[in-house]
Amino acid sequence: METVVFYQFLTEVPQAAAIWSALFLLALTVLAVLVARPERDAPEADHVPTPTAREVAVAEIADLRRYAEEVAVAAARAARTARRLRADWLVAQEEAQRAWTAYDEADIAARRVATAGALPTPRTPHTPAEYAARERYLHRAAMAAHWRGELTMAQLADVFGHRRGWDPRRHPVEQETLLIRAIRDTRLAEHRTAVERERSTWRDAEMAAESARALAEEAYAAAVRSRPTPALARRTAMRPSPTAVVARWRPARAG
Repeated sequence: METVVFYQFLTEVPQAAAIWSALFLLALTVLAVLVARPERDAPEADHVPTPTAREVAVAEIADLRRYAEEVAVAAARAARTARRLRADWLVAQEEAQRAWTAYDEADIAARRVATAGALPTPRTPHTPAEYAARERYLHRAAMAAHWRGELTMAQLADVFGHRRGWDPRRHPVEQETLLIRAIRDTRLAEHRTAVERERSTWRDAEMAAESARALAEEAYAAAVRSRPTPALARRTAMRPSPTAVVARWRPARAG
């Protein structure tokens, strides 16, 4: 029995060793193939291709063109604003000129009345009917001046309220003098307001015009920068874009 077992051991062990040797060689062969297999140089998941100089230049030119377009739009809007503000300034200038003309006429009338004031005031009887007539004259003259735009509503209220020196018992000549002076003061205040408005609109128009000029210059400079230079154009034309993916041998990562 021992002889049979020993005989089987002698015959089966070399067979098992041969099988294990074959499996070991096969594993070494597969490992060598995996390690030395060809792999693409730039797979999508492993490597991001570096942009070429041409692609970088094209992207920069595209950014410059977008910037130039945006600045050009802003310059056009600024130019429209400047034109509108200049039109407002011209209107304010005309209003200031009209206000000066109205004040000059009122001042001439006030000086004429002041010269006539050297003459004695006509004497009239101091009766209730006379005072009532003087009051009616004052109210009618003040209302007429208000409808002509020569007295403000606040001044008209002072006349009817007999405030700020408005006394209905005064002679109509004195009332006329006071009325003309009040009109002159109103015209002077309107002229000063119109002049201040004209100066304000002029400053706004000048600032808008300066802003429009600066944006127009920047838009032109940006448009010039967005044009490709001759050297870049030649370099782009002479340098072909790589179309084929070059493969090289490199060790593959395990897994």
